[in-house]
Amino acid sequence: MKRAILLVCIVCLIATTYSVRFGNNRPPANQRRFVSVVVDNLIKNYTTRMKDPVLAEIFANTLPNTLDTTVYYTDNNSSITKNHIDTFVITGDINAMWLRDSSNQVFPYIEFINQDPRLKLMISGLIQRQTFSVNTDAYANAFNYDFSTPSPMMTSDTSTKPSFLGTTINAYTLYLHERKYELDSLCAFLKLSFLYWQTTSDTTIFKEDWISAVSEVIRVIENEQESADADWNPEYIFNRLTTSPTDTLMHSQGIPGIRTGMSKSPFRPSDDAATLPFPIAANAMAVVSLRNTARQLSALGQRALSTKAENLAAAIDHGIQSYGLNTHRFWQHGKVYAYEVDGYGNAYFMDDANVPSLLSLPYLGYTTIKDKDYQSTRNFVLSGYNPYYSRGAISGAPGFIEGIGGPHVGAGYIWPMSIIMRAMTSDNDTEIETCLTWLKLSSAGTGFMHESFWKGNVGSYTRPWFAWCNSLFGELILMLAKTKPHLIFK
Repeated sequence: MKRAILLVCIVCLIATTYSVRFGNNRPPANQRRFVSVVVDNLIKNYTTRMKDPVLAEIFANTLPNTLDTTVYYTDNNSSITKNHIDTFVITGDINAMWLRDSSNQVFPYIEFINQDPRLKLMISGLIQRQTFSVNTDAYANAFNYDFSTPSPMMTSDTSTKPSFLGTTINAYTLYLHERKYELDSLCAFLKLSFLYWQTTSDTTIFKEDWISAVSEVIRVIENEQESADADWNPEYIFNRLTTSPTDTLMHSQGIPGIRTGMSKSPFRPSDDAATLPFPIAANAMAVVSLRNTARQLSALGQRALSTKAENLAAAIDHGIQSYGLNTHRFWQHGKVYAYEVDGYGNAYFMDDANVPSLLSLPYLGYTTIKDKDYQSTRNFVLSGYNPYYSRGAISGAPGFIEGIGGPHVGAGYIWPMSIIMRAMTSDNDTEIETCLTWLKLSSAGTGFMHESFWKGNVGSYTRPWFAWCNSLFGELILMLAKTKPHLIFK
């Protein structure tokens, strides 16, 4: 109760001090890369009804940001994928497409695709581009638009793949931007495919090449279930010449781990190297994605592959429940999910802002907000026991701001993504309103979300153009409009 009262007081103080208006910071209409009249009309409808004009302006800037600035769409036959429809979605200030980011960037638009035929085509084109990318290399996390320019990573990275008679060859091609294997990237591809199919019932894009990509996803996830011990001969290796230890893998393979049923992920959703090989949140996402894909495959007549996906999901889920829930030495409020484990009994207790995170488990569909183990974990990661939780006085104003960061930019930096996810996994009006206030503040006069900001100075932020976080903020407002309209509408 004391904490709730304190949060209310801080909200009032901050709201009084920081009522900054941003205005329309979208590109001019004739410079927008993709236009959805349906999305634009919804923005007009919502912003005229929203109580807070600052929140309304941020929503108006962030929800369409992916469409406005990051979509490269053609319906005139792609010279790259050879498909009639092709969509390439960059992350924002990095001119490459991540499987994870591109999926998350368009998730908020899924609910509108039956109302907007061109938007539907654009997202179908993205699924086809992701299909092409996975079939090219399922261990890669990011891709170039075409084959014309080599990635700068080609000069610093060493990553090989199996070749003839047990030999290996360089895995990098001109199409690959980066080859950090991340389990959640493959899950993002599965999730986007399922959501599109579930919403539209359209099966025209789920043909042989998509089945091949899904089969490869399942093969890779199964392959990464194997123990990484002294006798292990890994299919995937990665090494980068770098001054940052989180940008490469120990001995090109990463930390050893024994078979648990879960699947290894050498790199995290933040693109940082894992500390321990089995990430709980990414495996939880895999459970949900594989089960949904099994449904989709069954409906498409792919029953053998559907059964394989279902069995793999069950094995991973058993591993999470057997190894993921742990007792923390100093936490007296129940068991918590570790962030990563190795199967030997070691567990890393932390959380990272990037989704999938432990905080996001209900958002992923793995558990519910009210689940006792989730609540214990949620309270843990939003406390000082999480080494990447930060709380700081607000520069130039009374009150504080708090959230989760990660090793990607270092301790002391808070990621707005974690504040958004905190709101999305809360049923408490006061907590949600506090998060909205912090998010307004974090915009720092720009009208957009950023990657991170220093805990005591929202003006000290990283990545001014981070489209995934902009989409996630838009998704939050869309969710509140359905579940808690009294918090945002007049």
